[in-house]
Amino acid sequence: MALVTKDLSLDQAQSAIAAAIGKATELGCLSDIALVDAGANLKAFVRMDGALLGSIDVALKKARTARLFNLPSGTIGELSRPEGPLYGIEHSNGGLVSFGGGIPIADGDTVIGAIGVSGDSVENDQAIAQAGAEAIQRPPPR
Repeated sequence: MALVTKDLSLDQAQSAIAAAIGKATELGCLSDIALVDAGANLKAFVRMDGALLGSIDVALKKARTARLFNLPSGTIGELSRPEGPLYGIEHSNGGLVSFGGGIPIADGDTVIGAIGVSGDSVENDQAIAQAGAEAIQRPPPR
């Protein structure tokens, strides 16, 4: 039996970026927005005019963190506190980001990629990433 995988398409990535830019504009944020595919490889990226240079790497790492563990990056942060079961995990996989702004993207029950946003407050980064994910994410069939 052949293994069949699903992946984030370029059209989906562009739709997510457009939605995220729309939300960032609505919130008055200048953001870096990264989309990774099912293999956690960069699929699409945009740096809004004036967005922080230091946030480029953070956005990508938020997306990779969310995809590598199929959890929002903020959830990894909760689990990696000193008393948590994943304490120190942010030092693995070439460096993870353990605060909000990274969200896995699913097609039904299958994670096909993730979005990461950086450049403003954690709350705004999370809201922008959520808008991008919601633009393309499909819920599991009932």
